[in-house]
Amino acid sequence: MKSKKIAVYPGTFDPVTYGHIDIIKRAANIFDKLIVSVAKNVHKAPVLSVDERVELLNEIVASLGVENIEIDSFDGLLVDYLKNKNVKLIIRGLRVVTDFDYEFAYASMNQKLCPEIETVFLMTNEKYSFISSTLIKEVAMLGGDVSGYAPEIVINKLKKKFKEVKK
Repeated sequence: MKSKKIAVYPGTFDPVTYGHIDIIKRAANIFDKLIVSVAKNVHKAPVLSVDERVELLNEIVASLGVENIEIDSFDGLLVDYLKNKNVKLIIRGLRVVTDFDYEFAYASMNQKLCPEIETVFLMTNEKYSFISSTLIKEVAMLGGDVSGYAPEIVINKLKKKFKEVKK
């Protein structure tokens, strides 16, 4: 019997964008199962909690009607998470050339830490190439319109968070 091809798409997803959703949908079409896993990143100060990001991703994925996607979260080394899940494939999205340098360094380190793990890069659709979670948060925090860059439930969650912060 042929083994299932399972991949993990890790990220902070703070917030999830249409670029992330594009990668999720495309990866789900390539692999038998896709685990989208929210990372607790110690180097970033997220606006949304891990639980909030997981909840948003669950709602978004449910609306896609795709059956082979699981939402999860992790803390610590990505390779340890993959070992615990018995997964050997990492999905990463590339938007622009500068992403490649960053992603190549991480892929190389992951390969050193666990040689049996491979990283697969997917180029984002060009219409999402300039979208970043950081930019969306910054514009939303300053009251700008980010409706073309993330789903309405994400934007509403950000607006609510930023209202709480201003109080």
